[in-house]
Amino acid sequence: MDVPFLSLRDVNARYADELKAAASRVIDSGWYVMGEELRAFEREFAAYCGVAHAVGVGNGLDALSLILRGYKELGALRDGDEVIVPANTFIATLLAITANQLVPVLVEPDAATFNLDPARVEAAISPRTRAIMPVHLYGQLADMASLSTIARQHRLLVIEDAAQAHGAVADRRRAGALGDAAGFSFFPTKNLGALGDGGAIVTDNDELAARVLALRNYGSEVKYQHLYQGCNSRLDEIQAAMLRVKLAHLDDEVAMRQDVARRYREGIRNTQILLPQVTGEARHAWHLFVVRCRERDRLQQHLHAHGVQSQVHYPVPPHRQPAYSSLHDLRLPITEQLHDEVLSLPIGPAMSAAAIDQVIDACNAFGHAP
Repeated sequence: MDVPFLSLRDVNARYADELKAAASRVIDSGWYVMGEELRAFEREFAAYCGVAHAVGVGNGLDALSLILRGYKELGALRDGDEVIVPANTFIATLLAITANQLVPVLVEPDAATFNLDPARVEAAISPRTRAIMPVHLYGQLADMASLSTIARQHRLLVIEDAAQAHGAVADRRRAGALGDAAGFSFFPTKNLGALGDGGAIVTDNDELAARVLALRNYGSEVKYQHLYQGCNSRLDEIQAAMLRVKLAHLDDEVAMRQDVARRYREGIRNTQILLPQVTGEARHAWHLFVVRCRERDRLQQHLHAHGVQSQVHYPVPPHRQPAYSSLHDLRLPITEQLHDEVLSLPIGPAMSAAAIDQVIDACNAFGHAP
């Protein structure tokens, strides 16, 4: 039996009737952009996150970019301001910063949790620093208590990159409610995934919400009247309807992911494979289950030979990408080592017990003679 990394067909099959009914509802309505499905999803997702506002946008990158653009329109950020960001993130985090003529300051992570190291964040603050953008990587929340304390002391914005953290919780507060604003992605593979692209901005800031509502819609609050040089980044009615169905099941899906992670962490016993460390099982949303191995490529080949698919998130860090040649001189040894060693094992709400056992057995057989 082959174990897929993630079968979206299986994930969505459990809600197929609900999804088809939602799609039919939108088709029959005759209204496909900026309608009641979007408004309803925004209300429901804001309530889920525990914030006042949610604004649906085209994708996760736009969510982060429009937050920064909104703060620029409010005068809280200006060209050339610095934003502290983890060095071991997906490139979209940096793209949002540089697209707004802001300067990313890359900081090494804590090697155990993969998330921003608060001590290194504090050391990286300069007179030009205006914001911290923690990434809740792989679904585990960053140390938001420490980062928020640092931000208050230095009067900095905290903008969560929550693209992988739908359903993660700390101290009874969800991802998205732990900073000044947060950006989510609804890419199909996410814990809360659309059947296409999508994203959302969440915040308690009334002024920021009003700005991004206009910015996503050509800079317009009233049709054909444009206050800002905005863009077209709107979560469409079909995707909003799909997300409303899946939001109702999100906590159950996260619980299933947590169960897979628990079984992996209890069952994988191989000194060559370093398991992810967590600060509390209940708070991790387990978007990805990422192990480390010094012979990562050989481990991936071994798993493939045993019918187990795996992926690398991510093989090349942003400061080594051609798109950011200006950062190539940076020396970030922790980040670079992580990118050489990480490997994501299959995890998802549709995994069978047999598939989980197959992954565990394959991992435990690595490095042993046949």
